[in-house]
Amino acid sequence: MGGDDGPQDTAPALGEAPDELDDALDTVLASTVRRTGASVGALYLNEETEPVLRLVAVCGMPLEFTAPWRRLPLTAPVPVADAIREEQLVWIGDQSDMVRRYPRVAAVLPYRFPLAAHAVTGMRRCWGGLVLMWPADHDRRPTSRERHHITSSARRLGRLLDHASRPPTLPDQPRLVSLDTPRHPAYTGLVAVDYAERLPEGAVALDLEGRITFINKAAARLLGRDGGRLLGTRPWQSLPWMDDPVFEDHYRTAVVSRAAVSFTARRPPDQWLTFELYPDASGISARITPAGEQPTPSTRPRPVTLTPTGRLYQLIHLAAALTETVSVRDLFEMVAEQILPAFRAQGLLLSAVDAGRLKIVGSYGYPPEVVERLDGLPLDTDLTPAGHILATGTPGFFASPSELAGNHPEAPLMSGKQAWAFLPLMVTGRPVGCCVLSYVRPHTFSADERAVLTSLAGLMAQALDRARLYDAQHGLVHDLQQVLLPRVLPAVPGLDVAARYLPATRGVEVGGDFYDLLRLDATTAAAVIGDVEGHSMAAAALMGQVRTAIHAHATAGAPPDQVLACTNRLLTDLNSDLLVSCLYAHLDLARREIALASAGHLPPLLCQGPDDVRLLEVEPGPLLGVDVDFDYPVTRVPLPADTLLAFYTDGLVEVPGTDTNRTTAALARYLADVRDHALEELIDDLVRHVRPTGRHRDDIAVLLLRAP
Repeated sequence: MGGDDGPQDTAPALGEAPDELDDALDTVLASTVRRTGASVGALYLNEETEPVLRLVAVCGMPLEFTAPWRRLPLTAPVPVADAIREEQLVWIGDQSDMVRRYPRVAAVLPYRFPLAAHAVTGMRRCWGGLVLMWPADHDRRPTSRERHHITSSARRLGRLLDHASRPPTLPDQPRLVSLDTPRHPAYTGLVAVDYAERLPEGAVALDLEGRITFINKAAARLLGRDGGRLLGTRPWQSLPWMDDPVFEDHYRTAVVSRAAVSFTARRPPDQWLTFELYPDASGISARITPAGEQPTPSTRPRPVTLTPTGRLYQLIHLAAALTETVSVRDLFEMVAEQILPAFRAQGLLLSAVDAGRLKIVGSYGYPPEVVERLDGLPLDTDLTPAGHILATGTPGFFASPSELAGNHPEAPLMSGKQAWAFLPLMVTGRPVGCCVLSYVRPHTFSADERAVLTSLAGLMAQALDRARLYDAQHGLVHDLQQVLLPRVLPAVPGLDVAARYLPATRGVEVGGDFYDLLRLDATTAAAVIGDVEGHSMAAAALMGQVRTAIHAHATAGAPPDQVLACTNRLLTDLNSDLLVSCLYAHLDLARREIALASAGHLPPLLCQGPDDVRLLEVEPGPLLGVDVDFDYPVTRVPLPADTLLAFYTDGLVEVPGTDTNRTTAALARYLADVRDHALEELIDDLVRHVRPTGRHRDDIAVLLLRAP
């Protein structure tokens, strides 16, 4: 009663075996679900080789439901990825929040439930993310106690991973963690069975996988099937008249939202039944009773084969993911990471039509010599089925090598593979490429798989066509940007220099970030960094003019304040609508002094030792182009030996949802740790630290100077 949260679960001690770490993580996950009152918990861990999250453990939800979410790029528009990027709790209060913030997730999980996601962070790194879901009747906002439990549990998971002697296991299929629901003694179970058998209404128990674990005689009579034959089956699979995705969706709604669900169904010829589903953490109790008079059902014949609800949601998920791909690389990674495992294939070849030939743009599961042999085949090739399917626009499905060898006996695709799906990628009747999924064992393609793959092929074709156009435009923009920036920085005695420009990973606009290094004489130099407002051809042109003006005034001997003042006068004379931030630093290597003038630009980081990293306090002047009559104050600081200066643009430190001061402070602390690295390597370290996913919405320019 004194504010104690009650008994606290403690993480078990870790030994050497990897499964001991897995067990400890699972224990903390189950404990978190119990302590927070959540209905579902999931643990994601980062893959070491690429920026991808792997689902390693889940509790309170069938594994089948997790199929679209088992591998997620860190850039994916999902709550757990945002929680990791923003390093804060992401809370989704209800379905309307989900639709507004994460429409792709809402399309695949159209149910009512609150959700929380939190980064699992250790002492030196982020290990992954924690996801929790609550029943539909939970408040839209978390309580302070729930926030505390979520945060403390994420920290406990991080500490476990920090102190483990071996890396955690990243399974292909997540572990299903039990919540250890207490079971009644056997005699109590017998009493409950007797009670249920005496009821005049139907009583059925299902586990979270949807399988019938108990059915009384009244329910068997109402369903028209022997109870023993129904045990262990899913109703929508064992009862033909329930073979409709709508019934499976009612079950999914109950499991995900943990809310009661009621619906009616007609058992032929004319018996209407009411089903009431009552879910909890261990399964679903179903009550079945005769319903009243119902409207006459439609006489429209039902299709012979219906796609399972899970497959429908998976198709929606994959289709949404395809619409978000931008470059050809994005498309290939999405197909390899999501479509390939969704259909349990082991090989992938993605080709694009280029000058009458099929150019392979991505491969997985094939040796280099096979890829080299297939690359550049003509569109009308007889060596593989690709030529035929592109000519006819009809997919080709081959369940075994004998089927493929019948028409293409020399096909190199037979190397190590036993089944294939050849998908033509067509846009308005025009071939744009070919996608091949392959299997290491014979595989019979069901009508369901053929239909879904055919639909996906149309979406992949449109995505590939857009992606190739984007890549072409992006290449032109990149070439233009490189022309506007210095091709090589001059050598300055007594000064080590490195610079990097990184264009935004999305969009094809020309950026306005720039840098420069000018050798003024034998002992002096000038460093410049700046950012033109906007992303356009006008911004790029203005950036070129600013660089030229600064170069002219600096080499003419103007001091820092006059360099910016004269450049500002040029911009106002040009009457440009764009403003420019700029930082100009005059380095006197003989006197060991720096003189800086700023036009509204971010101050640089100054590192003079492992315990001495700080932002230089540079008094800023107005942005260039605001008005002609402005002064630019000069700040002078000493330049001791072994000083490291880091100049950068806002793209490096402005992270959506994160305070810029916090990001800059974290960058400064990290710079102190890696200050002794080679400068080119140091730039990679800084960018990777702030942008671990390699994705950034704004351009980044970095200029590093070291006075040995």
